[in-house]
Amino acid sequence: MWEASPLTYVALIIAVLLAIFPIAWSFIVASRDNSSVYKIPPPLVPGGEFAANTQRLLANDQAHFLIGLANSIFVSSVVTISVVLFSTLAGFAFAKLRFKGANALLLIIIVTMMIPTQLGYIPLYILMIQLGWLGSLQAVIVPFLVKGFGVFMMRQYAMSAVPDELIEAARMDGCSTWRIYWNVVLPTLRPAAAVLGLLTFMETWNEFLWPYLVLDGDTPTIQYSLKILATGNYTTDYVQVFTGTALAIVPLLLVFIAFGRQIIGGIMEGSVKA
Repeated sequence: MWEASPLTYVALIIAVLLAIFPIAWSFIVASRDNSSVYKIPPPLVPGGEFAANTQRLLANDQAHFLIGLANSIFVSSVVTISVVLFSTLAGFAFAKLRFKGANALLLIIIVTMMIPTQLGYIPLYILMIQLGWLGSLQAVIVPFLVKGFGVFMMRQYAMSAVPDELIEAARMDGCSTWRIYWNVVLPTLRPAAAVLGLLTFMETWNEFLWPYLVLDGDTPTIQYSLKILATGNYTTDYVQVFTGTALAIVPLLLVFIAFGRQIIGGIMEGSVKA
């Protein structure tokens, strides 16, 4: 193992400070009044008005912040569970099962990864109109229940992590394909599934454009509510925007804390295999 030099530590500390500065700045401004936003030099320590700012944010009847927070938690959770489930199922099938058209189907999935998501918004928007889903959460859930990237990621991981001998042994013990998936394959794929789950949850949580196109002010997501806060009629209450941003970060931190060990394990295992 190589011994890290002092210069390495300095570079790492600078990188960490730059990475956490936007988050720390959000919490600092959220705990102060509006005048702190324009101070030069900017304040670097938290104030004592976070609770008051939070109450003022929750009382804002235009942003519907709590509804947006609840909707984002629901939408992100459903999409994440669905993507992980379908990706592990399809990844297992492409990696370990033999069926006609497997290569052609895998090629189609890879091609979908090369097409920017935004290019499909216009036909998808027309489809949402025909289905009558505009303004409802189905419009931000159903189109994203399966992702080509997740299927390809699980297929590549299953190719190396799940030995053929393990599946053959399970078949000799009388296990069906579904039971092999549930009892043998899924536990083996758990580190990669945790990484995929975190990436999917973050992507869905941070998505702004599509919810802005298909939702309205009565059924917002958290990003929609933050957009309403940031567009005042004459002036913008930046403290409310930063307070909302700080509160919007909390669920992501809780997800990372809950699954951090498996996520880091999955990333480290992938880097070692690479």
